[in-house]
Amino acid sequence: MPPANSTAHVLPHIPTPDPRPIAVRVTPAAERALREGHPWLFERSIRQQSRAGRPGDLAVVFDRRNRFLAVGLYDPTSAIRIRLLQHHEPATIGQAWFQERIAASVQRREPLRQAEETTGYRLVHGGNDGLPGLVADRYERTLVVKLYTPAWLPHLRDVQTALLESAPAERLILRFGRAAQDQPQHLHGLRDGAILHGPPLDGPVLFQENGLRFEADPIHGQKTGFFLDQRENRARVTPLAAGKAVLDVFAYSGPFSLYAARGAARSVVSLDGSRPALEAARRNFALNRAIPAVAAARHELVAEDAFQALERMGRAGRRFDLVIVDPPAFARNRAQVSGALAAYERLTRLAVGVLRTGGVLVQASCSSRVGADEFFAAVHRAAREAGRPLQEIERTGHPLDHPVGFKEGAYLKCLFARVSTS
Repeated sequence: MPPANSTAHVLPHIPTPDPRPIAVRVTPAAERALREGHPWLFERSIRQQSRAGRPGDLAVVFDRRNRFLAVGLYDPTSAIRIRLLQHHEPATIGQAWFQERIAASVQRREPLRQAEETTGYRLVHGGNDGLPGLVADRYERTLVVKLYTPAWLPHLRDVQTALLESAPAERLILRFGRAAQDQPQHLHGLRDGAILHGPPLDGPVLFQENGLRFEADPIHGQKTGFFLDQRENRARVTPLAAGKAVLDVFAYSGPFSLYAARGAARSVVSLDGSRPALEAARRNFALNRAIPAVAAARHELVAEDAFQALERMGRAGRRFDLVIVDPPAFARNRAQVSGALAAYERLTRLAVGVLRTGGVLVQASCSSRVGADEFFAAVHRAAREAGRPLQEIERTGHPLDHPVGFKEGAYLKCLFARVSTS
């Protein structure tokens, strides 16, 4: 019998990749992109391929002179037909290769591992770490690996071995992105939230971030259970909050709210459309009641649509000194960008409408399709049109554990700005 923590009793038989790589030739534009190291090859860029393939088969891309360009994972279910693992020099993609690539990714997070006050962070950030379509996060002794394509499943055992070798953990949980979940016929019976290694999990896991305690739900929660990418922006809120009335819009489980409370905010309103998320916010505050400033802050939970709540507060004359607006992604494709920018502008107008003069707006975007420049311009334009122009304090991007390795990998941007007194 396999040992209790073995995946042999969890993972069904997943076919290994076909030993014959798929030979692919691409358009001149795709050649240029691959020479620059881009991790995606789209279906429309393929001119020829030697055979059909299954998710996870290896595909070797050649240029017009039959020279090697890259090798990656083939996915016939996705418009991103090949996710490139290795550029420029041929490589044998197998357990040793995954161990080396994942070990290098984990090593880049060494400063976070050494920080005893932070035990939740990203270990692998997809194509930005050379593993497109795969992310891995740590929450204390629990690892969560999330796959955005079924092409990773034939290589999952190698990935698991490499992860647990480089980042030993009590438990490893498997999550699937939306696109992968939409292809159940290619998931080999695996379910979102399956435990691949270690004991069962009956509830949330606890971890620390900059000395604050949080719960994460790695089986059912959004992303892998928490929004780890905003850690540094949350820390920037703390020194801005002393004595202030704070409104946290799209609060989720309250991490921005809690950082504001630790900064000695007078009051904090956590606004979100999800009651379960706000109950998690209540529990996160309870986990940190030993911090005097958190215990002293008046914390209000508001379960309501963000746009409607901001309009209602504005009409009622309710005002705040610090408003944080961290919405979900509004644009998942290029066609949605104009609508997303309109939504950001509307949020800005509503947010500055409940800010006192001299108050601070913190507004973020996690839509990779919306460029940083157009996002910041939209926020400033909306504030000016509302008669509340902004003076910038800071523009921020990605933290250390969410590096940017290619253009589309730059999704996070955040503006800290003060409502002008002039």
